Amino acid sequence: MTEKFSKTALKMKSNVIRELLKVTSKPGMISFGGGVPDPDTFPRFEMAEISKEVLEKEYKFTLQYGSTEGDPMLREEYISLLKRESGIEGLDVDNLLVTVGSQSALDLVGKIFLDDDSIYFVSKPVYLGAASAFALRSNGYVYMDLREDGVDLDEVENRLEEIASRGEINKVKFIYVIPNFHNPGGVTMSLEKRKRLVEIAEKYDVLIVEDDPYGDLRYEGDPIDPIFKIGGQNRVLLLRTFSKILSPGLRLGIVIGNKTIIRKMVMAKQASDLCTPSLTQRIAARYLQRHDLIAQLKPTIALYRDKRDLMLAELEKNFGDMKGFHWTKPDGGLFIWFTLPESFDTGEMLEMGKAENVLFVPGEAFSLDNTCKNSMRLSFCLPPREDIIEGVRRLKKIVVEYGKEKNIL
Repeated sequence: MTEKFSKTALKMKSNVIRELLKVTSKPGMISFGGGVPDPDTFPRFEMAEISKEVLEKEYKFTLQYGSTEGDPMLREEYISLLKRESGIEGLDVDNLLVTVGSQSALDLVGKIFLDDDSIYFVSKPVYLGAASAFALRSNGYVYMDLREDGVDLDEVENRLEEIASRGEINKVKFIYVIPNFHNPGGVTMSLEKRKRLVEIAEKYDVLIVEDDPYGDLRYEGDPIDPIFKIGGQNRVLLLRTFSKILSPGLRLGIVIGNKTIIRKMVMAKQASDLCTPSLTQRIAARYLQRHDLIAQLKPTIALYRDKRDLMLAELEKNFGDMKGFHWTKPDGGLFIWFTLPESFDTGEMLEMGKAENVLFVPGEAFSLDNTCKNSMRLSFCLPPREDIIEGVRRLKKIVVEYGKEKNIL
């Protein structure tokens, strides 16, 4: 039957994180794999109360089909949240689209912008969800190397100038960035770089897609203005989600942008899933009405900060004296990018990790050209403290065993 598959279907690959989740339930397994929030951070009692109420009293809405654009109440509440949180103003409900999580939004971005010959910019390493969504539409990616303060903008400007000199600048559809606590890199783009990125995008008339799933999970330092606030809705498309700050089970993402773009995404969504579930949207809307989301996040931030600090301390304890090993030190978010000497292949090491009951995501998963093989992404949000300590110890064991086996350590 494979000869019946479309070209798009033949490009599809299994998501390594989805595959890893299948083995996380193995007894004794410690997972640093998926960015799975700690369930104890979910406001389950508040949402249980709201759920009962909206099911009993608002059943004509919550159990019915909804508009493709999303629950007007939720969009209104989110506009208020953006104003309180980031000082973003000038929006109405037609600037917002509610999606089934951020992955759906990324798929819609690829669907409405990318043709076979389109060009788009992504970081290296790149978030694998974005990579898979975009690569299905076009293989015309341009890498931006990731630095400690965000992507290399000199490189971006040079590549754009080169493309413009070929007369192909109209093929460049967008620059995709995760400015806060990058997935998988863990780094944050500086305010200076955010402003310069907008200037570059203005110069070459290119859209910026700003993906911000983790911006509310800041553990130290001051918040930095969103690129959307700097560049405005005609230059920047902003993607947000409830998955890391309320519950991934709600499956709710938000797209904020120019009304023309939002309208086209609405049309694309109609062909994909018709509408986002009315029930989960109304639960989120009522939650935002009744609770201060930022205040509610304080215990979550304290918990994740403690876990991050512990993992960083354990990495230093186990690998600090080993030459060629280094890792990022994120100010927030859920991930640490751990890089080993170039001779290591973390994809090969994964089976050793499974045997030792410790999981991580190999770096190759975060590339479009099968590179980043000597890195891995470590997530610290889900495991309890004792598992972080033991998991890093197991990680050290397989690193040493692999290094000796390959005669590179």
